[in-house]
Amino acid sequence: MATTGVELQERQVQLQERRSLPDSIDSFLGLRKVGQEKGFVIQANVTEFDDPNFDSEADLLEDDSPYPEVRSAVSNVDDPSMPVSTIRSWVIGLVWSMIIPGMNQFFYMRYPSVNVTSLVAQLLSFPVGLAWARYMPAVAIFGVSLNPGPFTIKEHVLITMMANVGATSAYAADIVAVQRIFYNQVYSFAYQWMVTMSTQLIGFSIGGIARRFLVQPPSMIWPTNLVTCALFNTLHSQQYAGIGGRGGLSRERFFFYAFVASMLWHFLPSYLFMALSGFSWVCWIAPKNVIVNQLFGYNSGLGMSIVTFDWAMIAYVSSPLATPWWAEVNVIAGFLFFFWFLTPLLYYTNTWYAQYMPISSRTSFDNTGHTYDVTKIITPNLTLDVDKYKSYSPLFLSTTFAISYGLSFASITATITHTFLYFRKQIWTQAKLSMQEQPDIHARLMARYRQVPEWWYSVVFVTMFAFGVVSIELWHTDFPVWAFIVALVISFVYTIPIGMIQAITNQQVGLNVISELLVGYMLPGRPVAMMLFKTWGYITMAQALTFTSDFKLGHYMKVPPRPMFWAQVIASIVALTVQLGVQNWMFSNIPDLCDPKQPNGFTCPGTEVFGTASIIWGVIGPARQFSRGQIYYGLVFFFLLGGIMPIIGYLVNKRWPNTFMKYVNFPVLFNGTSYIPPANANNYVPWAIVGFIFNYLIRRRYFSWWTKYNYVLSAALDSGVAISMILIFFCLQYPRNGSIGANSIQIWWGNKGYLENADGNSTPLRTLAEGQTFG
Repeated sequence: MATTGVELQERQVQLQERRSLPDSIDSFLGLRKVGQEKGFVIQANVTEFDDPNFDSEADLLEDDSPYPEVRSAVSNVDDPSMPVSTIRSWVIGLVWSMIIPGMNQFFYMRYPSVNVTSLVAQLLSFPVGLAWARYMPAVAIFGVSLNPGPFTIKEHVLITMMANVGATSAYAADIVAVQRIFYNQVYSFAYQWMVTMSTQLIGFSIGGIARRFLVQPPSMIWPTNLVTCALFNTLHSQQYAGIGGRGGLSRERFFFYAFVASMLWHFLPSYLFMALSGFSWVCWIAPKNVIVNQLFGYNSGLGMSIVTFDWAMIAYVSSPLATPWWAEVNVIAGFLFFFWFLTPLLYYTNTWYAQYMPISSRTSFDNTGHTYDVTKIITPNLTLDVDKYKSYSPLFLSTTFAISYGLSFASITATITHTFLYFRKQIWTQAKLSMQEQPDIHARLMARYRQVPEWWYSVVFVTMFAFGVVSIELWHTDFPVWAFIVALVISFVYTIPIGMIQAITNQQVGLNVISELLVGYMLPGRPVAMMLFKTWGYITMAQALTFTSDFKLGHYMKVPPRPMFWAQVIASIVALTVQLGVQNWMFSNIPDLCDPKQPNGFTCPGTEVFGTASIIWGVIGPARQFSRGQIYYGLVFFFLLGGIMPIIGYLVNKRWPNTFMKYVNFPVLFNGTSYIPPANANNYVPWAIVGFIFNYLIRRRYFSWWTKYNYVLSAALDSGVAISMILIFFCLQYPRNGSIGANSIQIWWGNKGYLENADGNSTPLRTLAEGQTFG
């Protein structure tokens, strides 16, 4: 029987009376004794591991989540009669699934670029939905009403999901572009379509099968989704018990003020005064001192200036307001040790001939200190010419780049070890439970809706697997079917371990480096095969977790699973088809597309990096960099480090269970800095400081304020930056080929002169005379 609006309001009032939130979390001390006595018993019913996110007062909240983050952002009531899969939600959602992928694919191939995120669709869909509800005639076509009534929050969620599935350029689209530009392989649209669909939707099928492990358990909180939920509830003026009883500004007004302030402020660091974004004030004091610039600079240094006034830089890794504080501590601890201690130690002892290169760079170098020129080592057929390679140079990496590879190796083995030690019981328990047997209010509310049958996902998997086999067999790719299967096995094995870590810590372990490493040894000298293997081995897992995250969003917002399934599948097909159509149109209609001198800026920087990586890993191969006797062989021992450290942490935690070691998560510690390079301290230290202020200090001392406003503030800051970037790009940068302010605002010191120092010039500690080499 459907719950009426009045009953929902009464239910909310009862829950509000049952637990009003005090102003300080320390006021819970009177209740905490009971929570501590029963907490372990309750947690055992919710998780099978010692969860740092768990709230020890969970016994007092039978009708709400045991996680305060979830309570503050997610409603614990549901109205099953609320319209979801309406013609309104499908029309708006499909329009977004064409506009956003098409725009992003178009601008992905241009520099400077802009990325229109699903957050923009989430914001703009709200007034569109309200206008539809107000002005669309209430007539029916084939029995389906064009205007089902007021625009509902569940319709809004479904629209945003459809916009999100294809919001970024498909990884496989780069394969198609690189084949055309680098290898002169122009294959039919059928090949492009099947490869792209296979790489994206196989991940969807795996994510659907894994949802009992990554969606249903209450411990899988998916922190980023909480920001999205808070924004939905704010826009639709939803009231629920978890908000608490704090007075003051409403969430709606608070969001509006913060959104406008963020949007207006971002014009300063992004256009008017870019030095505010990378505020390397120490380098301005000593612009020619190389060591000072290497330590304190942001462009090619370690960023010890630790100041930025740009929210886009602070939230570059993820929103610091959404990531749990204990996870942020793991990330910043890994950063401080590996990049502020180990990196200078290696660099200033000239390990790996590092002093002849900048201390931090995403570029690869030759033995003269210049950017590595791959054209000097390849044949006309784009295979490795060994004699040319030996006469030219080995490939060298900056110290931060080399350390990032080592940390990537460590995170791969640490993930498997950590999952076995800490999550094996949880995985086994979830495997035995049905989808309706979850100890969580949200799972109980979702149990009334029909679940998606497993065979639906199996059909998607088999179909997309067939697409993959056909595409690599009928067209020349040098990619055998057995390697395709190996890539899928890697993705499948890692989806649940990486998904559990991401759902708890907001940090995703990447498989791109390990995929490149493996295929480089398995299929040396095959760059196209390398790209395909990496895409199926890495993006399949990443797509699985993207879809799983959307499922969790639907779980929180009480969207029925079956409409979610069809919305994601159909929107994916539409979005990917549009992306390929736009890319093919660009190659046919834009002169000199992807040429470095293309007059309109369509130089395809992302495609160029992707193609260069295919040559470095697929043509040169990892054997000439990481095998015994090669310069970076020592990084291989990071695999061993990653496998051992979680075991040590586990044993210490067993022996002394109430120490800080319960919060140490080695996969996050190793992988949290994976954005370096090009990221640096500018993206990590301020991020950790903001996280400390909001998710530790304010959360502990002003808990009711944090509960009501924290996630709303995160959504407002992100939304303001997103809208501001679009306005800046389309109003100030894109028109007139970027010539607006070319002789004024673009060239003043705060936008150009602040980089005229050793940091901006990427100056190494040692330089070579003409004709000299190192190594």
